[in-house]
Amino acid sequence: MSTLVGIIIGVIIVGGAVALVFVGLRYSREKQDGETDPVMARLAEATQRGESVSLEQMELQQPFAERVILPIIEKIGEISTRFTPQKLLQETTLKLELAGNPGRIDAATFLATRFVGAAVFGGGLLMISLLSASPWSLGRKVLIVGLFTVIGFFFPQLWLQSRINARQAEVRKALPDALDLLTICVEAGLGFDAAMSKVAEKWDNELSLMFARTIREVQLGKTQREALRDMADRLGLPELTSFVAAVIQSQILGVSLAKVLRIQSDQLRMKRRQFAEELAHKAPIKMIIPMALLTFPSILIILMAPAVFQIAGAFGPLLGG
Repeated sequence: MSTLVGIIIGVIIVGGAVALVFVGLRYSREKQDGETDPVMARLAEATQRGESVSLEQMELQQPFAERVILPIIEKIGEISTRFTPQKLLQETTLKLELAGNPGRIDAATFLATRFVGAAVFGGGLLMISLLSASPWSLGRKVLIVGLFTVIGFFFPQLWLQSRINARQAEVRKALPDALDLLTICVEAGLGFDAAMSKVAEKWDNELSLMFARTIREVQLGKTQREALRDMADRLGLPELTSFVAAVIQSQILGVSLAKVLRIQSDQLRMKRRQFAEELAHKAPIKMIIPMALLTFPSILIILMAPAVFQIAGAFGPLLGG
């Protein structure tokens, strides 16, 4: 009976956690996209068609998730924001911006996913322990479930850091080639904004998306220097920060922009080569752990197994085996 109750509790924890993540991400995406209240939107449409529909009837026509779960998610987000330090929210917001804001979630929702991840990992292992053919001891349950709960709590943070590293690596790889194209466009007579627009049109990667966003910000009234600085801050890559500083400095001093871009392109290409060499030198050290844990034991078994069998066959009778 206790096993059945534990299974039901585990299913409720895992299912509820997954539902909260899905609905929370959907709600956050709709909120950041600037969409209006769906109930009020339908009421406005009905009013335009001349139908007499009350607000209560329109609310009852909404799906259960939007009528019940979404308000709960919103309330939980408001409560968690009150007890979360402002510095942590700012740091999380910055990391989400550095990662390109995957899923279009805010800082409070992302911090909530850490607890949801802990519930999913811990609840999943609890279900496995209860459904196992051989019963687990209490100490084993506490150790394994607790370990996976901690892993689930830190998993969103590790995933976010991996997204930041992948985004920075992609921009670092594409930046020298983009500067070459910028140099060609500037030397052909285009302005810097037009050259950035040309790069954004030709490519489809993180760097081109950042260039396109910078151009839109300039078109909406932001100065070019502020837009370029914000672009560098949104990525946190030293190479891009150096490039932006060089462009701004050349505009202030009146230096030839094409010459500055060519120098920056050569320097960034050299830094990219040095970074690749650094990764290549780290590879043998990173290979030690899998070799020591996987390769060497297998080789040892293959080499020593025949000798062990021969020794056991020769000395087995003497030892009474």
